[in-house]
Amino acid sequence: ALLSSGLQDKAFYTGMWATLNTLGRWSGELFDRRKNGEIYPKYLTITAVLDTSGAVAYYVGTFSDITERKQAEAKINRLAYYDPVTNLPNRRLLLDRLKQALKTSGRSGQRGALMFLDLDHFKLLNDTMGHDLGDELLQQVAARLKTCVREGDTVARLGGDEFVMLLEGLGQSPHESAAHAEAVAAKILGALGQPYA
Repeated sequence: ALLSSGLQDKAFYTGMWATLNTLGRWSGELFDRRKNGEIYPKYLTITAVLDTSGAVAYYVGTFSDITERKQAEAKINRLAYYDPVTNLPNRRLLLDRLKQALKTSGRSGQRGALMFLDLDHFKLLNDTMGHDLGDELLQQVAARLKTCVREGDTVARLGGDEFVMLLEGLGQSPHESAAHAEAVAAKILGALGQPYA
């Protein structure tokens, strides 16, 4: 009860105690609750201390607060898979999702579409108005693109002014899936053609 943050289930603690009773020690990551109610990650090591008869007299637990490490890991993961300007998946994550989509499509027979988009005259905007304004435009484009696709589809930024949309599960018929992709493309053109603030 002392360690329980409510984020680990009963099976977690059952496994922890099974290891502790078998090996006499357990270590691992878990979430704990501070006195103020805040939940934080920690690395905990528990060791059983035996008395002279070989029975467990008590347990000693030591822990380290690993909040900063977890935040650094999340930041590294974010930088590895997401574009820092638009927060869209980057090339690496797009390729991973594309591989998964191909596998899924091969099993289900569902078709998909891959759309490539680049912005006309973006370099001119960057050169004349500055990179800050260029980044703002990229963010607005990213937001508009996300509204044009379904939740399970992927909008990624390859770099510069290049975006890719991965549409999955468009249907098994070539005509049906092509019509759906064409409708999404028209929706994208309409959204991107609106004025930008």
